[in-house]
Order: sequence, then structure tokens, then C-alpha cells
Amino acid sequence: MARALLDAVRDGRRGPTLRIYRPAPTVAFGARDRFLDGFRPAIEAARAHDFTPALRTLGGRVAAYHPGSLVIDHIEPTTAFLTETQDRFVRFGEMYAAALRDIGIDARMGEIPGEYCPGEHSVNVGGEIKAIGTAQRVVGGAWLFSSSIIVEDPDPIRAVLTDVQAALGLAWEPRTGGSISELHPGLTVETVEDALRAAYSREYDLVPGQLDPADAEAARTYLDAHRL
Repeated sequence: MARALLDAVRDGRRGPTLRIYRPAPTVAFGARDRFLDGFRPAIEAARAHDFTPALRTLGGRVAAYHPGSLVIDHIEPTTAFLTETQDRFVRFGEMYAAALRDIGIDARMGEIPGEYCPGEHSVNVGGEIKAIGTAQRVVGGAWLFSSSIIVEDPDPIRAVLTDVQAALGLAWEPRTGGSISELHPGLTVETVEDALRAAYSREYDLVPGQLDPADAEAARTYLDAHRL
């Protein structure tokens, strides 16, 4: 769906689009993961934990999310191709961290040692748990900035990542793969979504929108590129 929306924005059939949703249990493998010897066993490890394995075309390594998470897909048209990619990582990482701090979370931008899908623009909580991972896709005429936020229910995330990372032969520190609620008990996905909507509302005019059957049909054309 994200790629279909990116096409629609690129072609001028949609304006700038912000999609926020709670995903089904998914293990999203990065393109580089395909070339590791343990790729097929890692796919089966994901399935064993009832997570659907999928291939993403965005950068980075394997990541996992589930209904205790939020995914944000932010898509805008652009006349610049690759000149602003680094700026977006910094700008949105700082915006998300500030939104979490607004609700009392010790959120910081920066990689923590041993995190899964490591990145210098990750957002962590208290320097202990990776809370937000970000990635982007840029095409001629538009960009997609996608972020996953693990808010609640850390055990399934840590368990599936432990087995998937082991199959891939990737070293990591399992304590980094939890959720924000481990350090902030009682925090809900709804509270975090409200904080992020408020942050976006300070910088953008948000207008409610909806997906339609044409979006669903366009998304189906990309299924084979992502299905494992």
C-alpha cells in the first residue's frame, strides 16, 4: 500500500499523504538480508512465531512490528531527487523524539549499542530500548518516509527477533528489542498516536482522508515483490 500511495503522489493523483496504522505481526526483511545464508531459516523462524515474513524495499536490516506498534508512512511530492534524504532522517527523528518527550518519555535520537536494524537516526528510550526505526524510499517526483514505533507488548518482538537474528547470523543485544512500555508502564498506542498527531499538526495542516478500492487494486500489483 505504501508503494501504491507513493505512485499516486508522484503522479499527482494524491496530494501529500500521512498514513498511520497499527500493523499485523510482521517481520520485514531488508534487501541485504536476502543474501545471507540463513535467510530461508529466518523466514521460517518468523512464521514459527506467527509473524508474517515480508520483503521491504526500504533500506536497513530486518525489523519486526505488531499491533502494539504504530507505522507512519509520510509521502510527499518533490522536485529534488536525493539531495534532502539526510535532512529528512534528522528532521523527522528529532520531531518524533520531541513528541515522545512531550508525554514524559526520555526519548533520544541516536543508535544504541547492539540494536537491531541499526541506524544513527533511530530513536531510543533512555539509551536502552530502540523505540523508532526509520527508512525512506525516493523516486523521481516523490518520497516516502516510513517509521515503525514499538509501543506495547515487547515479548513477541523480542522473541521473534531473537530467533530471526540468530538464523541470519546477525549479532545484537536482545534488551534493545523491547517496547517503550517497558520503561513507561501503562503507556498505550493511542497515547503515542495522539502525541505524534499533535506534533504533525504543529507543522502541517492535517485533513482527514481515506483509502479507496483503486488504492487497494494498485497495492495488489506490488504483492509479489514483497511476499515471501
